[in-house]
Amino acid sequence: MSLVELIAQADERALTASGLACLDRCVPLLGGDDEVLRPLWTSLADPAVGETWGECLERARAKLPAHFEEAGEGAGEESGDDRAVRLARQMLATAPAEPVGAPVREWADACSVASLRIHRLLEVMAPADDADGADDIDSRREGRTEGMSPLVAAELRRQITVLELLAGTGSGGLRQVLAVSTEGRRVLRAVVSRRARGRS
Repeated sequence: MSLVELIAQADERALTASGLACLDRCVPLLGGDDEVLRPLWTSLADPAVGETWGECLERARAKLPAHFEEAGEGAGEESGDDRAVRLARQMLATAPAEPVGAPVREWADACSVASLRIHRLLEVMAPADDADGADDIDSRREGRTEGMSPLVAAELRRQITVLELLAGTGSGGLRQVLAVSTEGRRVLRAVVSRRARGRS
């Protein structure tokens, strides 16, 4: 089943976890530590305990204030790294205060696209003048996966795995999703660090 089909069939809880997992993997671009989104995972695992999703979301945003500022006018053309940061920032900025209904479905779908574009932008083998490959990303999500770059292919597999784990599972599935997300975050953190060293 393609990623697009999995998202279409997912329930609200799975969609929320899928969007959060995409955002969690991209935290290195926001300058956050590995625990900055942990309260959101806790809220999702047991909504009856502790702070609500909306409260946890506001706390996460407050911890990343410097990374929410838009670049000023006249800053010049965005680099691939700048576009990747902007996409990660959008994921956090557009997260719904209540993860229900159409807003959470739209957010999860947007996070899926944004995370794949981020991985494409940061791909070491991507051409220097490559944009975010919107058409290519759409085809990958629909199941056409021939010739994918390694970084994008790995992210696509993670997104599919997350939704498959959450299909009809309880809290155990969520713990597995968190493990998948943690692995992806480590990969992206290493990529961001390598690119930073290359620029210095």
